[in-house]
Amino acid sequence: MTDDERAEHAALRAAERARAIAYLDLEENRGPVPVLDSEAAGEVLRSARRIAVVGASSNPGRPSFGVFRYLLHQGYDCVPVNPGERDVLGVPAFRTLREAVDGTGPFDIVDVFRRSELCLPHAREAVDVGARCLWLQLGVINWEAARIAHDGGLAVVMDRCTAIEHRRLRGR
Repeated sequence: MTDDERAEHAALRAAERARAIAYLDLEENRGPVPVLDSEAAGEVLRSARRIAVVGASSNPGRPSFGVFRYLLHQGYDCVPVNPGERDVLGVPAFRTLREAVDGTGPFDIVDVFRRSELCLPHAREAVDVGARCLWLQLGVINWEAARIAHDGGLAVVMDRCTAIEHRRLRGR
């Protein structure tokens, strides 16, 4: 193994370790900022009407497509935010959250379907546009994004799916 390969391998191990720690901190409620539990996340969904879906895809094989479709069918006013899409299920897509707010109005929830390490700009943008909640989808944990959102006055949800949480609410 070359020195470069060893360095790359060590960097991957460190990234995996950091991700595992982030998950454990969330699971054990040890993070640097408060994150809503299932009950409080449900309250956010109950009171929300407008959801920006960052990373929404027109590809039916993508989880963001299924969640977007589900939320639309449940009566939410959903807007896709993805620079690579023209529309999702006939709803015009916007390149940025700012463009979506300017074009359609404010959002209650910014629902993020991006890799954990890509969430910081979306947290900043959610604060800038005055959203009420930054919701990082199932498998997405970023404590720095959570801190940005929390410090900006937003509620924070991480590692939860809006569709799963909504279905849970309906089952009551």
